[in-house]
Parts: sequence; structure tokens; C-alpha cells
Amino acid sequence: MTTTKIGLGLAALGRPDYINIRQNSKIDKSKSAFKNNALEVMDFAYKNGVRHFDTAPSYGLGEQFLIDWKNSRKHKDTILSTKWGYTYVANWEIGYNGKHEIKEHSLSKLNEQWDISKQLLPQLKIYQVHSATLESGILNDTTIHERLFQLKKAHGLQIGITTSGTNQSEILRIAKGITVNKELLFDSYQVTYNIFEQSTFEALLELKNLGKTIIIKEALANGRVFTSENANTQLEVISKTHNVGIDAIAIRFVIDTLCPNVILSGASNSNHLAQNLKALDFKLSLEAIASLKTLKINSKAYWNERNNLAWN
Repeated sequence: MTTTKIGLGLAALGRPDYINIRQNSKIDKSKSAFKNNALEVMDFAYKNGVRHFDTAPSYGLGEQFLIDWKNSRKHKDTILSTKWGYTYVANWEIGYNGKHEIKEHSLSKLNEQWDISKQLLPQLKIYQVHSATLESGILNDTTIHERLFQLKKAHGLQIGITTSGTNQSEILRIAKGITVNKELLFDSYQVTYNIFEQSTFEALLELKNLGKTIIIKEALANGRVFTSENANTQLEVISKTHNVGIDAIAIRFVIDTLCPNVILSGASNSNHLAQNLKALDFKLSLEAIASLKTLKINSKAYWNERNNLAWN
């Protein structure tokens, strides 16, 4: 029905607080409980056909959980991706009052985080700049470009870039032209695109036509598809038609409008992931797609709202 795959992102599985609208805030937030849950969800994901697993050093212990899972399960057919550029600093403090992660796109940070991330080899296939911005300098830093190119050639990696914020499309267009030794550097693009934030659509189509790997994150808009008053009526009507949850409709919208390589589920438990995976079992009508397209909002408004979401 589609070539799009659903992958599992570990942002909500690796740390006790996350920018999301969680349905259950009374979960056990100990490190041991989180590890057991993460391993359980990854096992469930693999059993149900998921092969792409995505993490980052800033996802609390998410990268270490994925390293442990990879080493203990020894699956040979997984595609693992991780990132560099953000450091988790909340130190597992529940309700941490401050920035939970700090961005640093420096060569020293790249080398420091690569020393850990390389433990995901040989299943590590995509190594990504975490949340590139115009301000961080990463798009102009030729020293870092050369180091990433070196890693690309040494380990057969795809080098990727992830984006957030109102400048996503501009960042994508700049990144696609970056070269090292006359070769394009970036092969993979992980981007926010969903029923509310549709501003990246044209830029993503351009990248698809160039044969780049397209990975979509935040397809559920950090849980806002469940709470938006403007969206609920349309989403609920369509979800009842297909006998699936609103989450599956939101994911299917991304599949049927863009057909990316991978959509990352941010599920925090196996039940939520099972509901997300139902998106692969049906197709939206043209009428339903047209209805959902009307739910898009101004990109600045979208990101202002996201920036105001609480860590919980």
C-alpha cells in the first residue's frame, strides 16, 4: 500500500520529562522502570515489523538504552539512527526547573558524542546534526562538514540533519547544497511535518525528488492532535470511518500526502505504538485529505505554541 515505514523514536522512552501531552503522568519514573519499559517497547516494535530506531544523546538515557538493546538482542536487520549537538543536563531530576538540554554544534561536541554513539555500529546507518538552526553556525562550519564527511566515508553512514522551528524550509534548502570534496554531504533529512505544520511540504518534495531519505518526526504534534478543538471534529469523524484512533489518522495523513521513507512514532508504551501502527492498514480518501489539509496553521503560531508546552 505504501513504501513508508513507521520507526520508533526514543525521546519519550529515555527521559522522565518530555515536551508532550501525556495521558498518564503517574508512571514510575525511576531509571530502572524506564529502561525496562524502553526495552519492552523496542521488543514489541521489532516483533511488529519496526526496523528503524532513532535516538539522541539528549534523550536522557535513550541512546544507552538503544545500545543495550542492540547488544543484547543482536538483530542484524535494524536501521539505527542517532544525533549529535544536544546534551541532556536535567540529570533525571523530575520537574527540573531549567533547560533540560543544551545545544552545542561544535567540533569538540561532535567528537565527544561520536565516541559514545559509535557503539551503535554496525547497525548505525544515519548520523544526524540535531536540530540545525541558522543561528547555531552548523550550516557554515566547514570544519564540522569535513569531520562528518570523514565519518560518512569511514563507516558507510548516511549523514543527516534534523530541523525544528519556523525556518525549517530555509534550512533544508541550504543544507541540500552543502558539499565536501565536491560531494553532497547530507543524505537524510528529519523534519517536523503534520496536519498543523505543513510549511515544509514543498521543500520535502524537492528533497524526495533528489532521492534523499525523508524522516518525519512529531507527526502527532507532541500530542496536540488529541486536544485541538479545531481539529477534533474532523479527526474524530475520519477516525470512526476507519475504526482507528486519531493518532493513526494523523500519521496516515503524512503518508498519503508526502510518502516519506520513515515516520517516527514517539510512543511511550507498547499500546500506543500498536495504535500508531494501524496507520499502515488503510488509506485516506481524497476528500478526507482535503479536509485535513484545512487544519494547517501559521508556522510561527505552531512553533510558538510548541515552545510554550511544558516538560511533564
